[in-house]
Amino acid sequence: MRILIADDQELIRVGFRMILEAQPDITVVADVADGLAAVEVARRLRPDVCLLDVRMPGLDGLEVTRLLAGCDVPDPIAVVVITTFDVDEYVNTALQYGASGFLLKDCGPALLVEAVRAAVRGDALVAPQVAVRLLRHFRQTPQARTTVPVQALTDRETDVVRAVARGRTNQEIAADLFVAVSTVKTHLAAAQAKLGVRNRVEVASWAWRSGLVDE
Repeated sequence: MRILIADDQELIRVGFRMILEAQPDITVVADVADGLAAVEVARRLRPDVCLLDVRMPGLDGLEVTRLLAGCDVPDPIAVVVITTFDVDEYVNTALQYGASGFLLKDCGPALLVEAVRAAVRGDALVAPQVAVRLLRHFRQTPQARTTVPVQALTDRETDVVRAVARGRTNQEIAADLFVAVSTVKTHLAAAQAKLGVRNRVEVASWAWRSGLVDE
């Protein structure tokens, strides 16, 4: 797995590099100190995942996310946003712009590595304390913003979408539903197509906003 790190603090970049490259299957292909460099280097090197700070000179990490992973990007790159600042506006914007994960810098090495692995798999990982607040926020948001599926979800697709919104992995969903992991992936892909979304973060967002998650 090839990773790009963008953070304006050298100490943070060095620390993240040490954590990630301690894994035998992860290589940091570049680390940069500002958003403009992040966009240029990411487009040139095409890493599997970009690990982006929010507050950077040039372009902030949210704008970099939009340019690399936004809905209008023809060949998007997976992005994990990581920041010191636990601000709801940052979270909402990052996910809206296509981020595959959102972490706080005090998350710990294991969660950092898992977020990168999840992004490479096409999954997503949001810091647990952030996910709880997102769930609460979307419950309180008027449902008028929820898009209607182009085709109704089947009962099994609904089960998978609800489980994704609760933060369950494909393996956990398969165990819960007594089906193969490949079957879960099939249902999830079908649900994404019907909802017009690209990843499980957007699936979860839709489920929360639609009131599908009730606990």
